[in-house]
Amino acid sequence: MKENDQFAGVIAESLLQINAIKLNLRSPFRWASGLRSPIYCDNRLILSHPEIRSMVADRFVALIKDQFPDVEMIAGVATGAIAHGVLVADRLDLPFVYVRSTQKGHGLGSLIEGHFSSDQQTVIIEDLISTAKSSLAAYDALLNAGLHVQGMLAIFSYGLAEAVQNLQAAGCTLTTLCDYGALMHYLEKGQQFSDAEMNELKTWHANPVAWSAAHKE
Repeated sequence: MKENDQFAGVIAESLLQINAIKLNLRSPFRWASGLRSPIYCDNRLILSHPEIRSMVADRFVALIKDQFPDVEMIAGVATGAIAHGVLVADRLDLPFVYVRSTQKGHGLGSLIEGHFSSDQQTVIIEDLISTAKSSLAAYDALLNAGLHVQGMLAIFSYGLAEAVQNLQAAGCTLTTLCDYGALMHYLEKGQQFSDAEMNELKTWHANPVAWSAAHKE
């Protein structure tokens, strides 16, 4: 097994253990978009667990050194990725900025918080990718500010087709520590769910909108 595959399994196990990833087929979660889903991920919980927090930061650092050796700045996406981004920037001894979800409504009206110069080689840290729309809004903000975005790293991605299409259309390279496919592989090995339940999780992933419509309250 490749090192990346092994690490993705470790991340999947860790996120499940601390309930950062929750799975519930009987009482689906409601996402901010209104869609109902059998999975919900909250990577802010990682910050409360020093060992996992450090593991995630160290892995990000290793990937950045390998993929983006000339990086000059780290950018976090508000709010979930700010702390993770700071940890990475600190380990790399690099400047850090974060991108707000909306432009500040007072003061300077900033969208990007922190000091930066145009053309700086920048890597984005994100905590979670669903449709990638909010992540790409941050990506666009950095580009519009004159920064050169080398790529984006995220802790977990639901691996939805919509996200893949959105990222490809924007020309944004994404690398994740773990994704839905790795999570499913981990669950299948552990036999924590029945075959019927695993098939249901796969059905959701194939068509989240149709699955949500079939599971309305």
